[in-house]
Amino acid sequence: SVDSALKLEGASVCAQQGTTTELNLADFLRARNMKYEVISFATNDETVKAYDAGRCDAFTTDASGLYAERLKLANPEDHIVLPEIIPLGPGVRNSDPQWFNLVKRVGYAMLNAEELGVTKANADEKLKSANPEIRRLPGVDGKFGESIGLTADWAYRITKHVGNYGESFERNVGSGSLLKIARGKNALWTNGGLQSAPPVR
Repeated sequence: SVDSALKLEGASVCAQQGTTTELNLADFLRARNMKYEVISFATNDETVKAYDAGRCDAFTTDASGLYAERLKLANPEDHIVLPEIIPLGPGVRNSDPQWFNLVKRVGYAMLNAEELGVTKANADEKLKSANPEIRRLPGVDGKFGESIGLTADWAYRITKHVGNYGESFERNVGSGSLLKIARGKNALWTNGGLQSAPPVR
């Protein structure tokens, strides 16, 4: 929000040298014509210690990192994570297109499962669904895993063992974790977020 971004006007911000978060901070504040001072440190540990010691007004890194590092501060509850997020995604080396495609499709399947209401708890029950989209997801209809070198039930096994995207998020970084990160932009597009995926076809 504009209000929370204005908290950084004239602020000194701790950042780790040579990271994309340092560059993203510069872009974010310059785009808003805001004055700031960056105090850079060689390592993440040095950066967090400097912030905790009051050597700067704010600290920047990836969102999940902010929540994790806040737990290490002397008084975690005295600090907030601002809601402005620069979206990121998974990355893989560009020399392995098969792995890239697999990672992408796993992410899509977990999002599809959430959107279709398929969970760890009801994955077996959903095998009996009459909904064509749900039937394709666990491989009841079609052999969509073959094109990426997997079995027909690959998406079912992911959901059965790991859960859908929402379940995984909540367990690892959301309300069920120590980090307590709100879904925010990570919510499904149907819930006001940015997450969407093409259906299994």
